[in-house]
Amino acid sequence: MAKHRVYVTRQIPQPGIDLLRETCHVEVNPEDRPLTREELLENVQGREGVMGLLTDKIDAEFFDAAKAIKGYANYAVGFDNIDLEEATKRKVPVSNTPDVLTDATAEMAWALLLAATRRVVESDRVMRSGKWSGWGPLQFIGGDVTGKTLGIVGPGRIGTAMALMSKGFKMKVLYTGASPEETSPVLEKELGAKRVNFEELLKRSDYISIHVPLNAQTGHLFSAGAFKKMKKTALLINTARGPVIHEADLVEALTRGEIAGAGLDVYEFEPKMAKGLAALNNVVTTAHTGSATVSSRTNMALLAARNLLAMVEGRQPPTCLNPEIYE
Repeated sequence: MAKHRVYVTRQIPQPGIDLLRETCHVEVNPEDRPLTREELLENVQGREGVMGLLTDKIDAEFFDAAKAIKGYANYAVGFDNIDLEEATKRKVPVSNTPDVLTDATAEMAWALLLAATRRVVESDRVMRSGKWSGWGPLQFIGGDVTGKTLGIVGPGRIGTAMALMSKGFKMKVLYTGASPEETSPVLEKELGAKRVNFEELLKRSDYISIHVPLNAQTGHLFSAGAFKKMKKTALLINTARGPVIHEADLVEALTRGEIAGAGLDVYEFEPKMAKGLAALNNVVTTAHTGSATVSSRTNMALLAARNLLAMVEGRQPPTCLNPEIYE
């Protein structure tokens, strides 16, 4: 029996590739970089299955090029790179990788929070420079975490996990959802968390952590108006999607001292940062590493592979984003 023809748009942990190769003919982008648009459209021709990343735009033009496709697997939990309506219209199943990176991304949010508030990067830079003159009572004074108020914007899997990790710091937790009606019984039961509207969360939180998907409602959710409502001592953490923050406005807010600092793992125009952001000492930046643990990235690869195998074999994938096409 002929093997299914599958294309993977970027190198992923080997266990995922090995699983696909048990029953499929697999080709992988040999370059450790995103494909250009032209390369993507050329390489998906004649493929029954494609596994791609957030950097791959999956739209009508993609499906026109991939005429033989039976399914597309996103190697990510987010899927704002996919025109889901177009895929459903063409009855092409698509999938993502939820759950397997929840704890890793929540932990990354905490890494950014602690590094930003305790000025870890600043003091590390001074130590490495060889210019540190010794301990001083006014050096690198940061903020407290224990007993402070944590605001969660998006109480989904990752937002909930991040909030639950605050137990050890005895924090007060506020949360707001994508809609005013969204509630989190888990956070309310486990932490005594309180659901508030977005404006109240901005005003009352010492730390705000973003965990919403990117869509028409959340794009530029944090812009100049939001920063002006936050405490001057507040820190903003983003491990979700870059365009949820208007990055130029954030630079202005950080420069003017409207908020105390930020910790960012994702960027509006990734991989680039807004002009002036890199020069600021009150922001900690990491290179989209929220899911970058051995177990998370490997489990993402395996889940994406299982999804793709199901689709090319005509079965509904485990984490299908448009299951209605199977009805």
